[in-house]
Amino acid sequence: MEKKIITTDKAPAPIGPYNQAVLAGDTLYISGQVCIDPQTGELNNGNLEEETHQCMRNLAAILAAAELDFSHVIKSTIFITDMHRFAEINSVYGQYFTADFPARETVQVAALPKFVNVEISMIAVR
Repeated sequence: MEKKIITTDKAPAPIGPYNQAVLAGDTLYISGQVCIDPQTGELNNGNLEEETHQCMRNLAAILAAAELDFSHVIKSTIFITDMHRFAEINSVYGQYFTADFPARETVQVAALPKFVNVEISMIAVR
């Protein structure tokens, strides 16, 4: 199976030893995205809704770099630091899908990179 590294400057550069995404055959594995604005390198975390939108914009940019979009996503994982705020994240997340929502799990964690409130990873298929 062929493995191709997917990168774009329209999403934040990795902050560790990983890639933005890896395309293996027809399956794209996208690393967890946080609310880093790729233009400034700064966190875009004024509020939880904007933080979630920035995660989704970063994911959209990586999908586009692989010539895919949210309709190709089959699985998402959402990591949050406070399950009581799930509805806020969920309302933003849902705006990026029109039908046939992907499978998903949401997990509360003690902390996330850069101490953000949400991180989202995805798997997409051509």
